Amino acid sequence: MIEYLDGAVIPTGFDVPVEPLRRAAHYTGEPGCIADARAFAAHFVDQLKTEWCATIGDRASGEVLLVVSELITNADRHSNGPYILELEGSEDSVTVCVYDSSDALPLRFPKDPERIGGHGLEIVHAVAAEVTAERVPVGKRVRAVLTFGP
Repeated sequence: MIEYLDGAVIPTGFDVPVEPLRRAAHYTGEPGCIADARAFAAHFVDQLKTEWCATIGDRASGEVLLVVSELITNADRHSNGPYILELEGSEDSVTVCVYDSSDALPLRFPKDPERIGGHGLEIVHAVAAEVTAERVPVGKRVRAVLTFGP
């Protein structure tokens, strides 16, 4: 923010861009990893609320945890090795990225209430503003962006 006083430009210091909050965690696939990832994400959301003064309601917080659960569960089930959870957030969004060792891109099945299982990516698409999947040198990266609106 810049204030003008009798023609003089006075920088107030509030116009400096701030880097988003970023955190990452590595999981081996041992039992309990999915719960650990949810706890990591819950702590991240709490940090956004306290350090960024982000207004994230209970529903949005729950959606972040749901997306983390679904993407980590997919990595756990469909890869042959460790996986990485990356979170990046600001006052208006959280990006969830999961890297795993499989280069097979996830499949989004058509809606079918009769199908048992296979609804994870469908759920992620329902709550995220953007979902992408791409191959990377270590395997693949699935990225979901959740936005917080008024």
